[in-house]
Amino acid sequence: MEQTTDAVRLEQLGQFLRTRRERLTPEAMGFPNDVRRRTPGLRRSEVAMLAGVSVDWYTWLEQGRNIHVSSQVLDSIARALQLDGSERKHLFVLAMKQIPADILQIEQTGVSETLQHVLDRLEYSPAIVIDVRWNVVAWNLAACAVVGDYRFMPEKERNVVWRAFMSPYLRNLLQDKWEEHAKRRLAQFRANYGKYAGDPWWENFIAELSAVSLHFKEWWVRHEVLPVTEGNKHYFHPEAGELTLENITFQVSDAPGQQVIINSPIGDTEEKIRRLVENLRGKYSPE
Repeated sequence: MEQTTDAVRLEQLGQFLRTRRERLTPEAMGFPNDVRRRTPGLRRSEVAMLAGVSVDWYTWLEQGRNIHVSSQVLDSIARALQLDGSERKHLFVLAMKQIPADILQIEQTGVSETLQHVLDRLEYSPAIVIDVRWNVVAWNLAACAVVGDYRFMPEKERNVVWRAFMSPYLRNLLQDKWEEHAKRRLAQFRANYGKYAGDPWWENFIAELSAVSLHFKEWWVRHEVLPVTEGNKHYFHPEAGELTLENITFQVSDAPGQQVIINSPIGDTEEKIRRLVENLRGKYSPE
C-alpha cells in the first residue's frame, strides 16, 4: 500500500514540475525561442542548467523515479522554476513528504486577527496558540483567568514547557497531576525537537532548563516522545476549586508552526470559569 501511495505521489510530483516548466517562456529565462521547440515553456535541460543539476537527474525527478533529493537541490529547482511560496511548499511535500524547515522555523510573534477573534469568542473555554518552540503567542481571557495572566508574564514564562517545570502557580494548580503533566509536556517537546536538533535556540533552551530543573534534566535523557493528544485536564484553582476540562489541539492551516489548544469546560466548570473571567475582566476594566 505504501509503495502504491509513493508511486502516486511521485507521479504527481512529475506532473507538477512539468506544468511549472511549461508556463515559463524561454525568452524571459534567457534562452532562444527557436522553431524546433515541440512543447511550450522550457526544456528539461534548461531547467537543469538553471538549477545546477544534471539533465539526467532532473529528467528522472520529472519522470517520478524514486531518487534521493535534498532540501538544497529542491530550493534550486524552486528558484529555477520561479515558484511562489505555496508552490515551493507543495514541491517539498510531494518530493520529501515534509514542509520546508524554514517555513516551520519562522518566529511568529502573534496570530491573525481572525484567529484572535475565534479565541475571544471561546469566552469560557481557556484557549492558547503556541508556536513550534512551544511559546504561547496568543490567548483568551479564560486562559488568563485559569492558568495565569499571560499579559503580564515575562517572555520566558510564556513557554509552556518552561512553565510546566518552573511555575509554582501551575504546579499548585495541578497538584498530584503535576508530574504526569510535566512528563507529557517534555515528551511532546522532545518529539518536536527531532526536527530542530542542533538549532541554537533549542540547544540553549534545553541547557538552561536542565540547569535549573533537576526533573527536566533527569527526564530529558530518557528520550520519551509523544504526539499532542486529546484528553481531560483537572485543575485545582485557588479561587474556583476543582476544574475539569476537555482538551483538543488544532494545527493552523495558514501558519504551519502554530497550534491552537482549546480546553472546553465540563459540567459546573463552565460556571466557575465564567465567574473567574468576569472577575478578571472587572479588575482591569476602567471605572
